[in-house]
Amino acid sequence: MIDSALGGVMAHIRNTGDSKHGRPGGYRRSGTTMRRTLRREAPSTIGLLADEQDFAAMRRYRTFTFDDHTVYLQQVEVLLKSLSAQGMHATVALFDPEEYAEYCAESGLAPDTPASRSRFTAEIASAGATVAYTGQPIDTLIPLLVSRAVRRATWEYATMILAGLGECADCGKDVGQAAFDRASHLLLRMLETAGPGTHHLVCSTPTDNENLLAVLHTERDSAGPARLETQEGAEFVTVLAVGIALERPGGVVLRTSRPGTQDRVHGWRLTRGALAPLSAGEVFSAYCTDADTGEPVAPESHVEYCAGFDLGADAPESHR
Repeated sequence: MIDSALGGVMAHIRNTGDSKHGRPGGYRRSGTTMRRTLRREAPSTIGLLADEQDFAAMRRYRTFTFDDHTVYLQQVEVLLKSLSAQGMHATVALFDPEEYAEYCAESGLAPDTPASRSRFTAEIASAGATVAYTGQPIDTLIPLLVSRAVRRATWEYATMILAGLGECADCGKDVGQAAFDRASHLLLRMLETAGPGTHHLVCSTPTDNENLLAVLHTERDSAGPARLETQEGAEFVTVLAVGIALERPGGVVLRTSRPGTQDRVHGWRLTRGALAPLSAGEVFSAYCTDADTGEPVAPESHVEYCAGFDLGADAPESHR
């Protein structure tokens, strides 16, 4: 009771001001207004438990009070909408319970605290995959976030492979860097030869541990070169470079769309560190076969299956 009474007195002093020291009540309201303004300009990041398995893993912590994944996702969406309504920028990062436990152990943090979860979320947001909230439904946001996280992990793994290849025993050049330069050159040649339109490319490269997959969307008008999104372009080139450096079998497919015409699909086989054009029949067979079952897939009526075109020299002038 004493604590309650004292709290009431202190609240009254804060609200009415202390005239003895010349601090009117308006001082508090002004400070609050400024803090609210700053709060609107401070970005917010939410660590999201995207699937039920990860959600179940977090329930072992006493301070994690949610007990239903569906309700949890609903509340996350409500929070995102609330932040957006206040004019605040919000991003969502994928929260991995295993990585969180490792992070706490390495950092000497107690894992069963909201402060530790908040700190971990800030760390993964600064270095990992995030999605900006722009009003998407949670069912749309989750697949986008997972896809971005997979792409990020693929890129990091491919980069690690290239970095570990060392120097060529014959020429002394960095093998990974040379493969990256060659892959960049091949991609630009592919887009230049394909001409104007909307281009969708897929590169598949097998490694000892897994099959790496990269996807790239880009557009090119008739007046200029293709426009590459920096991150997507780097991911695609890195995965292609792994196939070139390791000389593993793989492939690249290019689909080009232009208004008023059929889509055109071209393909190349990655063999011995080079891209060899596929025939029209090979492109049709590859595109119209289910990769998992091997069963045929009906061809699309508005698509023309074409041979891959010659990409010319497989290395930039400076590397010949």
